[in-house]
Amino acid sequence: MGFTRIDVELANVAEPSRRRSVQLLVDTGALMTVVPSALLNELGVVPVTERRFRGFGGATTRKVGGALFTFKGDAAVAPVVFGEQGDTPVLGVTALEALGYEVDPANERIVRVESLML
Repeated sequence: MGFTRIDVELANVAEPSRRRSVQLLVDTGALMTVVPSALLNELGVVPVTERRFRGFGGATTRKVGGALFTFKGDAAVAPVVFGEQGDTPVLGVTALEALGYEVDPANERIVRVESLML
């Protein structure tokens, strides 16, 4: 099984005209999406909190805000982590599911799924 990367458009929720395309590694093991801080700052995305994360290198703290994600015409607002140098830019499962997609690992792509409401 390989890696799935997609181009997603990110925008400032308050000013959707401030947008940029970014390629992210789809990571269903990651809850949150990680994007370089420089790009989020350029878009005017504002951190609203800090979160503690645990990884292979131990624990770390990162700023977290919210961004508008668009993929194939589908849009959703989801949390985004302000990545620092050495952090891999990833599309986490929260944004992936908010957009209405899941991973098709056999074909290394993501596919639209029907959303459930219970």
